Amino acid sequence: MGAAAVTTGAFPALSAQAATLNVPGVGNFDIPVPPEFEQQVKQLNDTLNAPAPALPAQMGIPGFQGFNALPNPFESSPGHVALDAAKTKVGAMYSWGAAGPYNFDCSGLVQWAYRQAGVELPRTSFEQSHVGQPIAFQNLQPGDIVITNGGGHVGIYAGDGKLLNAVQTGEPVSYTSLHPDDIVTARRIPA
Repeated sequence: MGAAAVTTGAFPALSAQAATLNVPGVGNFDIPVPPEFEQQVKQLNDTLNAPAPALPAQMGIPGFQGFNALPNPFESSPGHVALDAAKTKVGAMYSWGAAGPYNFDCSGLVQWAYRQAGVELPRTSFEQSHVGQPIAFQNLQPGDIVITNGGGHVGIYAGDGKLLNAVQTGEPVSYTSLHPDDIVTARRIPA
């Protein structure tokens, strides 16, 4: 596209303000809004984060335990939230030392994805190999952290024998096959 020159007086000044939208179970998003819309964002946050109204436990249905006994689809483990966040970065290019939001190395992708789940992880694959709880290959669940390549690589288990990861220079964030012999350690980050 080329460079663009901006002259004074050609465009009205734009405010660089942002409001934070909190989506329960997903994370916080900074969205640019003019000052006159900040109240609407606050109201939306209040609505999204309000407790659900109490419902009668039985409602006259034999064996019915009430809606509060059902799982809340908006609550999820940090691993599931991190995996969902990482899926949005499929196709982003690998860049050594990058931690997002547009380019990543392996541990940068994992760190960025877990940050979206509200969890701060250390920066390197070696450091990440010591967080959470160790998990055996047969017990892997989507969202678990998997360390491979002698400890020099990390990705997020995506299920079905696939690892979502930033592999190497010149390749985008993608899914790769995972074999038990590849794993140095696998870790689960508790809620």
